[in-house]
Amino acid sequence: MAKSADISFLLDLRYRLEYLGLRTLVGIVRLFPIDLGGSISAKIWRFLGARNRRHKRALANLERAFPDKTPEERERIALAAWENLGRVMVETMNIDRILKEPGRLHTTNGHWITRYKEKMGPVLIVTMHMGNWELGMWPVMLAGVRPAGVYRQVKNPYVDRYLRAQREGLYPGGLFGRGRAAGQDDTQKTARLIMDYVRQGGRLGFISDLYDAHGVAVPFFGYPAKSMPIAAMIARRVGARIWIGRCIRIGNRACFDINVNELRIPRTSNQAEDIRSITAAIQRHFETWIRETPEQFMWSNRRWS
Repeated sequence: MAKSADISFLLDLRYRLEYLGLRTLVGIVRLFPIDLGGSISAKIWRFLGARNRRHKRALANLERAFPDKTPEERERIALAAWENLGRVMVETMNIDRILKEPGRLHTTNGHWITRYKEKMGPVLIVTMHMGNWELGMWPVMLAGVRPAGVYRQVKNPYVDRYLRAQREGLYPGGLFGRGRAAGQDDTQKTARLIMDYVRQGGRLGFISDLYDAHGVAVPFFGYPAKSMPIAAMIARRVGARIWIGRCIRIGNRACFDINVNELRIPRTSNQAEDIRSITAAIQRHFETWIRETPEQFMWSNRRWS
């Protein structure tokens, strides 16, 4: 018992020190104007990213997606993607400030969100790791419909609690944790909760561009990629709409254009084929947008098996 208590104490101490380190970093970052801090972080991430083992994965993914581009062109895109991640880090620590400057955020094809404000019904908003995906929920939140979100939990409970609090302005409807946090593994419980939430008329946003070992294999840049089917499954089962969104950076500042399109949901007698068709359509949208601004996509993530 004493040994177990010692381990628990040391683990808690480690978590507290990690949290202190995060808050210190956030404090330093917030000393700078948002755009200046973003530019500094972009240069640091460009330097470190090129020396990170995930840079090889980014280049391999780019070679598969753009075989017609030269190695030099793919290297340029990969480095620009690292720069974008550096800016995202700073912007994530300044979400509250960005939301207080509405001139930094613009919407394309989002006027109908306000039109549906009083009769929106259950909606799933899916997006990808492009531009600053953290801000992709802004048009829906602006419509006053209190969207919720799904996020990947952090093992450190103090850091997890802080990150949740930072996103309250974008997800006034709350956040559902996915994955394994310290002392709990409630993935299945989360799946049931979000299904019930949407069924009751909720609006839920989540990122849907990652490799899913248990997902549905659909084309992505001409290759089968196992993709998350959860949006298709929920929409097909409860009759929810699916909106596909992207948030792209304008220039090298914390200014963004958020584009939202509605996806048609087939409902035939073949539920499995409907889910596959919806999932494929989502990834097809993502691919089209990525081709337009490949330097803003997170190529270092795993996408194919």
